[in-house]
Order: sequence, then C-alpha cells, then structure tokens
Amino acid sequence: MSQYEALSLYIDGEFVSGGGRKTQDIINPATLEVLGQLPHASEADLDRALSAAQRAFDSWKHSSPMERSAILRKAAQLSRDRAQEIGLNMTRDQGKPLAESVGEIVSCADHCDWHAEECRRIYGRVIPPRTPNVRQIVVREPIGVCAAFTPWNFPYNQAIRKISAAIGAGCSIILKGPEDSPSAVMAIARIFHDAGLPKGVLNIVWGEPAQVSDYLIRSPIVRKVSFTGSVPVGKQLAALAGAHMKRITMELGGHSPVLVFNDANIEQAAKSLAKFKIRNAGQVCVSPTRFYVQEKAYDQFLDIFVNALKGIQLGDGTAQGTEMGPLAHERRIGSMSAFVEDARQRGATIELGGDPLSQTGYFFPPTVVTNINDDAKLMTEEPFGPIAPVVKFSDTDEVLARANSLPFGLSSYVFTNSLQTATKASNTLEAGMVNINHFGSALPETPFGGVKDSGIGSEGGLETFDGYLVTKFITHV
Repeated sequence: MSQYEALSLYIDGEFVSGGGRKTQDIINPATLEVLGQLPHASEADLDRALSAAQRAFDSWKHSSPMERSAILRKAAQLSRDRAQEIGLNMTRDQGKPLAESVGEIVSCADHCDWHAEECRRIYGRVIPPRTPNVRQIVVREPIGVCAAFTPWNFPYNQAIRKISAAIGAGCSIILKGPEDSPSAVMAIARIFHDAGLPKGVLNIVWGEPAQVSDYLIRSPIVRKVSFTGSVPVGKQLAALAGAHMKRITMELGGHSPVLVFNDANIEQAAKSLAKFKIRNAGQVCVSPTRFYVQEKAYDQFLDIFVNALKGIQLGDGTAQGTEMGPLAHERRIGSMSAFVEDARQRGATIELGGDPLSQTGYFFPPTVVTNINDDAKLMTEEPFGPIAPVVKFSDTDEVLARANSLPFGLSSYVFTNSLQTATKASNTLEAGMVNINHFGSALPETPFGGVKDSGIGSEGGLETFDGYLVTKFITHV
C-alpha cells in the first residue's frame, strides 16, 4: 500500500509545514490508525495567504481565458492520472469505499473540463442606445480574492467545484479544506501546482474552522465567500459576510423527501433507493432522508427496501467487496444513536439496524425506522447518515404538503409512472433539484443548489461563474 499524502499548508506556491505549528492527528475511521499530522495555520500564515492571493489576483484577473482553460484541462488530466492514488488516500481518511473515492475524482476531472470550456464563454453584451453616437456595453469581471470552505464528505468534489469556478472566472482563492479528511485537498494543491497555476492564485490553509473562517471573512482583501456545510454554520458565515457586504454562495444541508407513488415501479425504486441511500454511508447533502410511500405500495416497498439494505457489505473501504464504509468520524456515531433513541422514545419501530457495530472503527449499520411521526427528530432534522424513516401517505396533495413542511429545500425525489403526477410534483416541490425516477443531480453541466435554508446560489451549469463575477456597465459617446 502506498504512503499516505504528505500534509501541509499551500501558500504562495509553497508547501509549508513544521515551524512549531499546531498539528492534529488524522485518523483512519475504519481502523483508528493515525495516518499523519495536519499543520494548522497561524495568523501569520493567513496573512501571508491573503497577501499572496491579492498579489496574484492583480495579475490573474488580466489572464486570457485560454490560459485559464489550458490549466484547468491539465488539472483534469492529472486528476484522471492520479485517481487511484488520491482515491486510496481519501478512503483512508474519509472512509468511503475505494470505488466511490476513485469515482469522485474521475467525475471531478469532468468538472475541471466543464469550467475550462465555460470560462471561454464569459460574455458581455452591447445594449442598443436611445440616442445616436452612444455606446452602451456590459462586461463581467472577476470579483476578487475568494475564501472557500469545504466539507469532509466529498473532499475532492466540493473543493474542485469552488477552485475551478474561481480560477476560471479570473479570481484567486484561499481554501480551507476539511481537517478530518485533508488528503484529497492536498492532492488538488499538488495537481494545480504541477499544472502550472501561477503562485498565489490557489492557497490552502487548515485550522480551527471558526477561527479561520472569521479571520478570512473579516479581511478587507476577501470579496467573495463560498461555503458548503451545515445550515447553522452557513447562516453564521452568511451573516458575517453580509455585515461586510461580501458576495456569498451557500451550499447547505437538506432533508430530501422521497415520494414513491402506487403507480411507480416499486421494485426498481426500492432497490435503487437502498443503494443510493448508503452511498458514502448516507453522509451526503442530497441523500434521500424522508421516505413517503403511498399506501398500496408501502408493504411491498418496505420489504424490498429492508432486504436490499440487509445485504449491504460493511467494512474497511479499502477491502474488496465493501459496499459501505464507516462514518467519517466518531461524532457521527453519537449523532446516529441520538436519532434512533428519539425515535424509540416516540414509539417508532426499528425495522433494521439501530445500534453501532461492536467492532473497531466508526461503523453504524443501515437503519430503517417505521411508525414514526412527522414531528420526530429524524423527520425534522437532517440525519446525515445511513438512517431511513419510511412512512405512509394517501394522496398527492397531502404528501407534497408534508414534503414542503420543513425549512430545507435542497434535493427531492419522485417515483411515479404518471406524467400528470410527475408534473405536479416537479412544479410544487420546494427544492433546488427535483429528480424523477432516477438520480440525476450534481453533473458539471447542471446547476447544484438549494432554496430556503438550504442555500444561496448554485454551483455548476451555466450559473457556475455567477458568484465569482461582477457586472459593470460602460457607456460613452
């Protein structure tokens, strides 16, 4: 097995470690092995990163889109070339099965390629004047230095989305990655370094999240903030950014409803949802989390769904045949147990799982809960783990009202063979993404974002650069 990624800060084109900096242990969640030591940035490090990013922006903003595109394409190819090595390290520190890790990196190469193409199409426009001899022009310019904060569940994916968008738009960026699973972000730093990105355009820092985010957002150098993570933290950062009049993109949590109607292909829906539910051990912001099944289909769906989850092979993500790895860190075990305990106290039925596994590592089995009320913790708070509550509904209007009852609106899922039902659901669901009869979100060419408490703005698709550009109107005679 290859050596684990060397961990460091990446500031002004240099990999920086040692120097008496505070460090933290990086733990393999499957084996509890200490993989390495992650250095935390000091205030001096953050100041250096800010200065480097500002200096780099002053020149990078004038770079040709062709130059930006070429570097992003190099990064895409290097991602593909190094996918196995990066994926193995991601599995070691994050826990997901190796196939999922490698797949994440390969798909991220497509994100780089997409931004490489789209950055060549950041167009302005000419507005016809009301009087002769007047020229009216709209141009879109890079906003400035960006501060980005990315989570531990998809460490490569979430970082590459923000980095590619910032770089493609002509911005520089300081990114604080996830301290629990840092290897993927370190690999990204090395990829862009090797791709020839000018020093200072990308900077990577680590540290106490609250301290680092507060310091960067308050800095007058930073003009744009992008965050992916929980709703409570996102609201705090959005408020801080708003106090300093800084542009934000917030990709926050959800509590994705699943609507399975009587006329759906029940067997296909149940099996595909079981597989999708345990992806990354359910630690996915768009994971299906509230299962509403119409009455006539309920028993058949539940039987197939539970049996499918019973057959899931849990284990170390590096082991052959593993379909679901451990939770990412110890805190998640306590969180899962709290959801189950609340359900039990409310009289719910635990159809499958429910208790942590008595083995080394942060393992929690796929869990199915029934006979649970809509006001239970599991139905009102995002579980972010392999727990699925399954409840009945009678008619379309009822289930749409229940699906929309929470302040979240990220993703949603509908299974039906009725065009009328599909149309009504897609028109009514309060969600940034509606998936009907399949799972089609998060492609590079499609927008990814939520409504209500689930976020502000989108990543990917034609909207990908919106948060990184300012609009300037020029008029002259």
